[in-house]
Amino acid sequence: MLVAHQNGTILRERYQLTKIVGQGGMGNVYRAEDMRLPGRLCAIKEVPPDPQATPAARAQSHQQFLKEASILARLDHPNLPKVSDFFTEEGHDYLVMDFVPGKDLQQILRASHEDGRFLEEHIVMSWAEQIFDAIAYLHRQDPPVLHRDIKPSNIKLTPDNRIKLVDFGLVKQLAPDDSRTITVVQGRGTVLYTPLEQYGGEGSHTDVRTDIYALGATLYHLLTDFPPPDAKARFLNPHILRDPCTINDNISHRVAKAILWAMEMHPDNRPDSVNEFWQALIGNTLPPRGRGETAVSSLELIIQQNLVPIIIAFALFIVAILITIL
Repeated sequence: MLVAHQNGTILRERYQLTKIVGQGGMGNVYRAEDMRLPGRLCAIKEVPPDPQATPAARAQSHQQFLKEASILARLDHPNLPKVSDFFTEEGHDYLVMDFVPGKDLQQILRASHEDGRFLEEHIVMSWAEQIFDAIAYLHRQDPPVLHRDIKPSNIKLTPDNRIKLVDFGLVKQLAPDDSRTITVVQGRGTVLYTPLEQYGGEGSHTDVRTDIYALGATLYHLLTDFPPPDAKARFLNPHILRDPCTINDNISHRVAKAILWAMEMHPDNRPDSVNEFWQALIGNTLPPRGRGETAVSSLELIIQQNLVPIIIAFALFIVAILITIL
Protein backbone atom coordinates (compact mmCIF):
# COMPACT_ATOMS: atom_id res chain seq x y z
CA MET A 1 0.00 0.00 0.00
CA LEU A 2 1.20 3.47 -0.86
CA VAL A 3 2.59 5.37 2.14
CA ALA A 4 0.44 8.41 2.84
CA HIS A 5 1.77 11.95 3.12
CA GLN A 6 1.69 13.50 6.58
CA ASN A 7 -0.88 16.15 7.44
CA GLY A 8 0.61 19.57 6.78
CA THR A 9 2.56 18.45 3.71
CA ILE A 10 2.47 21.11 1.00
CA LEU A 11 2.31 20.03 -2.63
CA ARG A 12 3.20 22.28 -5.56
CA GLU A 13 3.83 25.11 -3.09
CA ARG A 14 0.06 25.55 -3.01
CA TYR A 15 -1.94 22.65 -1.56
CA GLN A 16 -1.60 21.91 2.16
CA LEU A 17 -2.81 18.41 3.02
CA THR A 18 -5.10 18.30 6.04
CA LYS A 19 -6.50 14.76 6.05
CA ILE A 20 -6.32 11.50 4.15
CA VAL A 21 -9.84 10.57 3.05
CA GLY A 22 -9.13 7.50 0.95
CA GLN A 23 -6.33 4.96 0.71
CA GLY A 24 -5.66 1.99 -1.53
CA GLY A 25 -3.36 0.27 -3.96
CA MET A 26 -4.33 2.63 -6.78
CA GLY A 27 -3.36 5.71 -4.76
CA ASN A 28 -4.36 7.96 -1.90
CA VAL A 29 -6.94 10.74 -1.78
CA TYR A 30 -6.41 13.77 0.46
CA ARG A 31 -8.40 16.74 1.63
CA ALA A 32 -6.32 19.88 1.20
CA GLU A 33 -6.49 23.65 1.62
CA ASP A 34 -5.69 25.84 -1.35
CA MET A 35 -3.13 28.33 0.02
CA ARG A 36 -3.67 30.70 -2.92
CA LEU A 37 -7.42 30.82 -2.35
CA PRO A 38 -7.93 30.88 1.44
CA GLY A 39 -10.98 28.93 2.56
CA ARG A 40 -11.15 26.74 -0.53
CA LEU A 41 -10.99 23.02 0.14
CA CYS A 42 -10.05 20.54 -2.53
CA ALA A 43 -9.56 16.81 -2.92
CA ILE A 44 -6.26 15.57 -4.33
CA LYS A 45 -5.86 12.12 -5.82
CA GLU A 46 -2.32 10.79 -5.84
CA VAL A 47 -1.37 8.39 -8.61
CA PRO A 48 1.92 6.63 -7.85
CA PRO A 49 4.11 5.11 -10.56
CA ASP A 50 4.23 1.36 -10.99
CA PRO A 51 7.40 0.32 -9.11
CA GLN A 52 7.91 -2.64 -11.45
CA ALA A 53 7.45 -0.70 -14.68
CA THR A 54 10.37 0.13 -16.97
CA PRO A 55 11.37 3.80 -17.38
CA ALA A 56 9.81 3.78 -20.85
CA ALA A 57 6.55 2.35 -19.49
CA ARG A 58 6.48 4.94 -16.71
CA ALA A 59 6.99 7.74 -19.23
CA GLN A 60 4.15 6.39 -21.33
CA SER A 61 1.88 6.13 -18.27
CA HIS A 62 2.71 9.71 -17.32
CA GLN A 63 1.79 10.95 -20.79
CA GLN A 64 -1.44 8.99 -20.58
CA PHE A 65 -2.19 10.61 -17.21
CA LEU A 66 -1.68 14.10 -18.66
CA LYS A 67 -3.98 13.29 -21.57
CA GLU A 68 -6.74 11.88 -19.39
CA ALA A 69 -6.43 14.62 -16.75
CA SER A 70 -6.84 17.29 -19.41
CA ILE A 71 -10.03 15.57 -20.57
CA LEU A 72 -11.40 15.50 -17.01
CA ALA A 73 -10.52 19.16 -16.50
CA ARG A 74 -12.80 20.08 -19.42
CA LEU A 75 -15.84 18.38 -17.88
CA ASP A 76 -18.44 20.67 -16.32
CA HIS A 77 -21.57 19.20 -14.72
CA PRO A 78 -23.42 20.04 -11.47
CA ASN A 79 -23.27 16.43 -10.26
CA LEU A 80 -19.55 16.01 -10.90
CA PRO A 81 -16.75 17.66 -8.90
CA LYS A 82 -14.79 20.09 -11.03
CA VAL A 83 -11.19 19.10 -11.81
CA SER A 84 -9.16 22.29 -11.37
CA ASP A 85 -5.53 21.23 -11.63
CA PHE A 86 -3.12 18.37 -12.27
CA PHE A 87 0.62 18.14 -11.79
CA THR A 88 3.59 15.86 -11.15
CA GLU A 89 5.88 15.99 -8.14
CA GLU A 90 8.71 13.60 -7.24
CA GLY A 91 7.52 11.09 -9.81
CA HIS A 92 3.93 11.00 -8.57
CA ASP A 93 1.01 12.38 -10.55
CA TYR A 94 -1.75 14.35 -8.79
CA LEU A 95 -5.28 15.25 -9.78
CA VAL A 96 -6.94 18.20 -7.97
CA MET A 97 -10.72 18.58 -7.80
CA ASP A 98 -13.41 20.17 -5.66
CA PHE A 99 -13.77 18.70 -2.19
CA VAL A 100 -17.35 17.48 -1.74
CA PRO A 101 -18.74 17.62 1.82
CA GLY A 102 -21.43 15.27 3.10
CA LYS A 103 -21.96 11.54 3.53
CA ASP A 104 -21.65 8.96 0.80
CA LEU A 105 -24.58 6.68 0.01
CA GLN A 106 -22.84 3.67 1.55
CA GLN A 107 -22.78 5.51 4.89
CA ILE A 108 -26.43 6.50 4.49
CA LEU A 109 -27.36 2.92 3.62
CA ARG A 110 -25.48 1.65 6.69
CA ALA A 111 -27.34 4.08 8.96
CA SER A 112 -30.66 2.97 7.48
CA HIS A 113 -29.71 -0.66 8.08
CA GLU A 114 -28.87 0.06 11.71
CA ASP A 115 -32.32 1.64 12.10
CA GLY A 116 -33.89 -1.53 10.71
CA ARG A 117 -35.48 0.12 7.69
CA PHE A 118 -35.11 0.21 3.93
CA LEU A 119 -34.33 3.37 2.02
CA GLU A 120 -37.53 4.64 0.44
CA GLU A 121 -37.85 4.10 -3.28
CA HIS A 122 -38.85 7.68 -4.10
CA ILE A 123 -35.76 9.00 -2.29
CA VAL A 124 -33.42 6.57 -4.07
CA MET A 125 -35.03 7.47 -7.38
CA SER A 126 -34.45 11.18 -6.73
CA TRP A 127 -30.77 10.38 -6.22
CA ALA A 128 -30.76 8.13 -9.28
CA GLU A 129 -32.07 10.91 -11.51
CA GLN A 130 -29.03 13.03 -10.66
CA ILE A 131 -26.58 10.12 -10.96
CA PHE A 132 -28.01 9.15 -14.34
CA ASP A 133 -27.74 12.72 -15.58
CA ALA A 134 -24.04 12.82 -14.65
CA ILE A 135 -23.27 9.46 -16.27
CA ALA A 136 -25.22 10.37 -19.40
CA TYR A 137 -23.16 13.56 -19.60
CA LEU A 138 -19.93 11.53 -19.44
CA HIS A 139 -21.19 9.14 -22.11
CA ARG A 140 -22.10 12.06 -24.40
CA GLN A 141 -18.52 13.29 -24.56
CA ASP A 142 -16.66 12.90 -27.83
CA PRO A 143 -15.24 10.36 -27.43
CA PRO A 144 -17.36 8.99 -24.54
CA VAL A 145 -15.92 8.78 -21.04
CA LEU A 146 -16.65 5.75 -18.85
CA HIS A 147 -16.53 5.88 -15.07
CA ARG A 148 -16.07 2.12 -14.42
CA ASP A 149 -16.43 2.26 -10.64
CA ILE A 150 -19.98 3.41 -9.87
CA LYS A 151 -20.97 2.28 -6.38
CA PRO A 152 -22.66 3.75 -3.27
CA SER A 153 -19.39 4.79 -1.62
CA ASN A 154 -18.42 6.83 -4.71
CA ILE A 155 -21.64 8.86 -4.58
CA LYS A 156 -22.02 11.67 -2.06
CA LEU A 157 -25.08 13.54 -0.82
CA THR A 158 -24.12 17.12 -0.02
CA PRO A 159 -25.66 19.12 2.86
CA ASP A 160 -27.90 20.89 0.29
CA ASN A 161 -29.17 17.48 -0.97
CA ARG A 162 -27.22 17.44 -4.21
CA ILE A 163 -25.75 14.20 -5.47
CA LYS A 164 -22.09 14.17 -6.54
CA LEU A 165 -20.32 11.31 -8.26
CA VAL A 166 -17.03 11.92 -6.53
CA ASP A 167 -14.37 9.51 -7.75
CA PHE A 168 -12.77 10.39 -11.07
CA GLY A 169 -9.97 7.97 -10.28
CA LEU A 170 -11.39 5.17 -12.39
CA VAL A 171 -12.27 6.44 -15.83
CA LYS A 172 -11.66 5.38 -19.38
CA GLN A 173 -11.92 7.31 -22.61
CA LEU A 174 -13.38 5.41 -25.54
CA ALA A 175 -11.37 6.11 -28.65
CA PRO A 176 -13.29 6.91 -31.87
CA ASP A 177 -12.53 3.48 -33.29
CA ASP A 178 -14.01 1.95 -30.10
CA SER A 179 -10.66 0.47 -29.06
CA ARG A 180 -9.59 0.50 -25.43
CA THR A 181 -7.65 3.45 -24.07
CA ILE A 182 -6.41 2.58 -20.61
CA THR A 183 -5.76 5.35 -18.14
CA VAL A 184 -3.07 5.08 -15.49
CA VAL A 185 -5.60 6.11 -12.84
CA GLN A 186 -7.89 3.29 -13.82
CA GLY A 187 -8.59 0.26 -11.65
CA ARG A 188 -10.67 -2.84 -12.09
CA GLY A 189 -13.82 -1.57 -10.44
CA THR A 190 -15.45 -2.97 -7.33
CA VAL A 191 -16.42 -6.62 -7.49
CA LEU A 192 -20.07 -6.37 -6.41
CA TYR A 193 -20.86 -3.76 -9.06
CA THR A 194 -18.58 -4.96 -11.87
CA PRO A 195 -19.92 -6.83 -14.93
CA LEU A 196 -18.17 -9.90 -16.22
CA GLU A 197 -16.62 -8.17 -19.24
CA GLN A 198 -14.67 -5.82 -16.96
CA TYR A 199 -12.65 -8.75 -15.61
CA GLY A 200 -11.24 -9.52 -19.03
CA GLY A 201 -7.92 -7.72 -18.80
CA GLU A 202 -6.32 -5.58 -21.45
CA GLY A 203 -7.93 -7.35 -24.39
CA SER A 204 -11.52 -7.23 -23.17
CA HIS A 205 -14.18 -4.86 -24.42
CA THR A 206 -16.08 -2.45 -22.20
CA ASP A 207 -18.43 0.32 -23.23
CA VAL A 208 -21.28 2.43 -21.83
CA ARG A 209 -23.18 -0.74 -20.91
CA THR A 210 -20.45 -1.49 -18.38
CA ASP A 211 -21.50 1.62 -16.44
CA ILE A 212 -25.16 0.67 -16.90
CA TYR A 213 -24.55 -2.65 -15.13
CA ALA A 214 -22.88 -0.81 -12.24
CA LEU A 215 -25.79 1.64 -12.05
CA GLY A 216 -28.22 -1.27 -11.81
CA ALA A 217 -26.14 -3.02 -9.15
CA THR A 218 -25.89 0.21 -7.15
CA LEU A 219 -29.67 0.72 -7.21
CA TYR A 220 -30.16 -2.94 -6.29
CA HIS A 221 -28.01 -2.50 -3.18
CA LEU A 222 -29.58 0.82 -2.16
CA LEU A 223 -33.15 -0.47 -2.45
CA THR A 224 -32.71 -3.94 -0.96
CA ASP A 225 -29.98 -3.27 1.62
CA PHE A 226 -28.56 -6.48 0.19
CA PRO A 227 -25.32 -6.46 -1.84
CA PRO A 228 -25.81 -8.07 -5.23
CA PRO A 229 -23.86 -11.26 -5.91
CA ASP A 230 -20.81 -10.61 -8.03
CA ALA A 231 -20.81 -11.44 -11.72
CA LYS A 232 -18.46 -14.42 -11.35
CA ALA A 233 -20.78 -16.02 -8.80
CA ARG A 234 -23.71 -15.35 -11.11
CA PHE A 235 -21.88 -16.99 -14.00
CA LEU A 236 -21.53 -20.17 -11.93
CA ASN A 237 -25.11 -19.99 -10.62
CA PRO A 238 -27.45 -17.99 -12.88
CA HIS A 239 -30.27 -18.10 -10.30
CA ILE A 240 -28.30 -16.58 -7.43
CA LEU A 241 -29.51 -13.04 -8.17
CA ARG A 242 -32.83 -12.56 -6.39
CA ASP A 243 -35.65 -10.38 -7.62
CA PRO A 244 -35.42 -7.17 -5.53
CA CYS A 245 -39.14 -7.47 -4.72
CA THR A 246 -38.48 -10.72 -2.83
CA ILE A 247 -36.16 -8.83 -0.49
CA ASN A 248 -38.08 -5.56 -0.15
CA ASP A 249 -41.75 -5.81 -1.11
CA ASN A 250 -42.02 -2.01 -1.16
CA ILE A 251 -40.04 -1.91 -4.40
CA SER A 252 -42.27 -1.41 -7.42
CA HIS A 253 -42.18 -4.18 -10.00
CA ARG A 254 -41.40 -1.59 -12.68
CA VAL A 255 -38.22 -0.50 -10.91
CA ALA A 256 -37.20 -4.07 -10.05
CA LYS A 257 -37.61 -5.23 -13.65
CA ALA A 258 -35.58 -2.28 -14.98
CA ILE A 259 -32.76 -2.97 -12.49
CA LEU A 260 -32.60 -6.63 -13.49
CA TRP A 261 -32.51 -5.60 -17.15
CA ALA A 262 -29.50 -3.38 -16.46
CA MET A 263 -27.81 -6.27 -14.65
CA GLU A 264 -28.14 -8.77 -17.48
CA MET A 265 -24.92 -10.75 -17.78
CA HIS A 266 -24.34 -10.15 -21.49
CA PRO A 267 -23.92 -6.49 -22.52
CA ASP A 268 -26.14 -6.98 -25.58
CA ASN A 269 -29.05 -7.83 -23.28
CA ARG A 270 -28.80 -4.60 -21.27
CA PRO A 271 -30.17 -1.14 -22.13
CA ASP A 272 -28.10 0.50 -24.84
CA SER A 273 -27.94 3.84 -23.04
CA VAL A 274 -28.39 5.43 -19.63
CA ASN A 275 -31.50 7.21 -20.97
CA GLU A 276 -33.06 3.92 -22.06
CA PHE A 277 -32.45 2.50 -18.59
CA TRP A 278 -33.96 5.62 -16.98
CA GLN A 279 -37.07 5.47 -19.18
CA ALA A 280 -37.63 1.88 -18.04
CA LEU A 281 -37.17 2.87 -14.38
CA ILE A 282 -39.83 5.57 -14.57
CA GLY A 283 -42.21 3.43 -16.61
CA ASN A 284 -42.09 5.20 -19.97
CA THR A 285 -40.79 2.05 -21.67
CA LEU A 286 -40.66 -1.65 -20.89
CA PRO A 287 -37.63 -3.96 -21.12
CA PRO A 288 -37.74 -6.17 -24.23
CA ARG A 289 -39.56 -9.45 -23.79
CA GLY A 290 -37.47 -11.87 -21.76
CA ARG A 291 -35.22 -9.13 -20.32
CA GLY A 292 -35.17 -8.27 -16.65
CA GLU A 293 -36.36 -11.76 -15.73
CA THR A 294 -33.07 -13.49 -15.02
CA ALA A 295 -33.52 -13.45 -11.25
CA VAL A 296 -35.13 -16.38 -9.51
CA SER A 297 -38.81 -15.87 -8.66
CA SER A 298 -40.20 -15.95 -5.12
CA LEU A 299 -41.72 -19.41 -5.62
CA GLU A 300 -38.54 -20.81 -7.17
CA LEU A 301 -36.50 -19.34 -4.32
CA ILE A 302 -38.73 -20.95 -1.68
CA ILE A 303 -38.50 -24.32 -3.45
CA GLN A 304 -34.69 -24.10 -3.80
CA GLN A 305 -34.19 -23.19 -0.14
CA ASN A 306 -36.60 -25.84 1.19
CA LEU A 307 -36.27 -28.64 -1.33
CA VAL A 308 -35.64 -31.48 1.16
CA PRO A 309 -38.49 -30.56 3.57
CA ILE A 310 -40.84 -30.18 0.59
CA ILE A 311 -39.92 -33.66 -0.71
CA ILE A 312 -40.43 -35.20 2.75
CA ALA A 313 -43.74 -33.42 3.22
CA PHE A 314 -44.92 -34.56 -0.21
CA ALA A 315 -43.90 -38.17 0.54
CA LEU A 316 -45.78 -38.10 3.86
CA PHE A 317 -48.79 -36.68 2.07
CA ILE A 318 -48.77 -39.55 -0.43
CA VAL A 319 -48.37 -42.09 2.40
CA ALA A 320 -51.31 -40.55 4.25
CA ILE A 321 -53.50 -40.81 1.15
CA LEU A 322 -52.52 -44.47 0.64
CA ILE A 323 -53.27 -45.32 4.27
CA THR A 324 -56.67 -43.65 3.97
CA ILE A 325 -57.47 -45.57 0.78
CA LEU A 326 -56.39 -48.88 2.23
